[in-house]
Amino acid sequence: MAEVVAGKRDEVVINVQRQQGTGDKWWFNQQEAQSEILLTLHSPADAIIGQYYLSVLLMSLDGRIVEKMNEISFHLLFNPWCKDDVVYLPDEKLLHEYVMNEDGVIFMGTWDYIRSIPWNYGQFEDFVMDICFEVLDNSKEALQNFKTDIERRSDPVYISRIITAMVNANGDRGVLIGRWKQPYLDGVAPNRWTGSVPILRKWSKDGIKAVKYGQCWVFAGVACTVLRCLGIPTRLITNFASAHDVDGNLSIDFVEDFESREEKNDSSWNFHCWVESWMRRDDLPKGNEGWQVLDPTPQELSDGEFCCGPCPVSAIKEGNLGVKYDAPFIFAEVNADIIYWRFLPGGQKQKIHVDQRSVGRNISTKSIYGNGREDVTLLYKYPEGSKEEREVYKKAGRRVTHHTDGKVAPARLNLLIKHPNPVFGTDFDVILEVTNEGCDDTNVHLTVHAIAVTYNSLHQGECQRQMNNVTVSAQKAHKEVLHFRYEDYSKCVSEHHLIRVKALAEAQGDSLPLMAVADIPLNMPELHIQVLGKAFVWEQLTAYISFTNPLPVPLSGGVFTLEGAGLLSETQIYAEGVISPGQKVSVKVSFTPMRTGVRTLLVDFDSDRLKDVKGVASVVVRKKYRNMIPVLSGRF
Repeated sequence: MAEVVAGKRDEVVINVQRQQGTGDKWWFNQQEAQSEILLTLHSPADAIIGQYYLSVLLMSLDGRIVEKMNEISFHLLFNPWCKDDVVYLPDEKLLHEYVMNEDGVIFMGTWDYIRSIPWNYGQFEDFVMDICFEVLDNSKEALQNFKTDIERRSDPVYISRIITAMVNANGDRGVLIGRWKQPYLDGVAPNRWTGSVPILRKWSKDGIKAVKYGQCWVFAGVACTVLRCLGIPTRLITNFASAHDVDGNLSIDFVEDFESREEKNDSSWNFHCWVESWMRRDDLPKGNEGWQVLDPTPQELSDGEFCCGPCPVSAIKEGNLGVKYDAPFIFAEVNADIIYWRFLPGGQKQKIHVDQRSVGRNISTKSIYGNGREDVTLLYKYPEGSKEEREVYKKAGRRVTHHTDGKVAPARLNLLIKHPNPVFGTDFDVILEVTNEGCDDTNVHLTVHAIAVTYNSLHQGECQRQMNNVTVSAQKAHKEVLHFRYEDYSKCVSEHHLIRVKALAEAQGDSLPLMAVADIPLNMPELHIQVLGKAFVWEQLTAYISFTNPLPVPLSGGVFTLEGAGLLSETQIYAEGVISPGQKVSVKVSFTPMRTGVRTLLVDFDSDRLKDVKGVASVVVRKKYRNMIPVLSGRF
């Protein structure tokens, strides 16, 4: 006979049947071979996930106990290959990517300039599975009633919701503390992380102490690691021009006074990352299965906790905002309007600009065919301007049109901000162009304001301000040039290297002003990685990493951070001395690959004046085969 127990104190005890019964029962069969007994244990598709202990009694024919075996332990996970499992995903390519792949890329930047960084999920690295269950064991639900919590661990809806709460440390024993502006002196700056494993290991090693610091892509990366490790197919999503709607009115409202200050309520992020997990939703009507949004970044409370989801992607697309969980907030993230207001001299509030198209653009995830970008926008929303889109907005309660106090913007004028894709450390120009398509000359008052912002729109300081009156000739364009010098913008630009330019053009008369906004990302240099020779498992391998200082100022305190699933744990190498402008610095690192396959080496460089410089290299690790003398046999 046999039994399995789950939980720290045997909270769940299950007797195992001798023969196969119904599909919801544990059972075993045995087979004798060479005076030994091979016992095979079968679990039901809806079994509780976690660590189990198996006890086996070997009985004689007359009922005496011949041998008792205890403490045979194993972990049971969700099984997306099993058609009866609630996370069943019937596509081998998707399973390889969303469960088995330890390497990923995360898309960042702006909707019109998308870049990516590598990320090491590392779900199969040593001790990661134990830590993932440690995360579950330290949730509020587990601490309140461990037996009830254990009994619910067969439900991926329950599990995933706990994970979104526990990845952030707001109000519980969670993994990561979020911080969205400098300084990060008492922790690690979010942009320095290149993978989830060091974060999870540090949280566990430090005695369930929250790790400092994370931002949205770090929270999402860690959640993806934990969910994949538990057997739930998961992918990381980036939503560009993502709305944070605090008051739930499906619009992001800004009072625009062209002053450099932080917005206290609604905000629009250049990008925001969350994850999607694949599961059946037996708690919802049919049609809500498949990809579910889960957001571990602490933004708003959900049922009293800083968690978000799971929410069916299909419900967001169809505007079904009554579906569990957090559908209105997620719908606004990809569909909200951006409305700009200003106060007139008499104190009246005037709506000056409505943007119904910018939010929720180029929603992206990693392709299953490589490190390219797959656009999944149409899974979240119908095409702009389509009949289906208007019907969804009506169902969701979003206003389809907005009034602007009976006034209209001057149809004869157009306002455009043109900019290059500058490299951080260089000087560059931004052109403000006002075009007059009318038949008469027009006097225009121009206001231009350039500020440094974080990726989630926190203002870091003013870069430039300009106000002047110009006359735009009929059928002509007037151009204003703004010069940006490194020595000026470097004093206020954040670690996200982003400058926002806002322009307002007011024509004479009673018409509304024109407004334009452009976010200018400053490109970062890349690290160069050269791996010498072929890589074999358990044989030392050498790589050279080089970097050239692109700034017109020297760098100090340089440090290279390396990691790679199956290659090496997090390792830091310090650059000696000061790195002068234009100077190339190289470091050598040797390591021993531990697992075969295509592996990814990730490198990050940080210094006092230049941070978040990334590099990546693929390493094919092979088995080493010895020369063998063939043995021939047979009849000749």
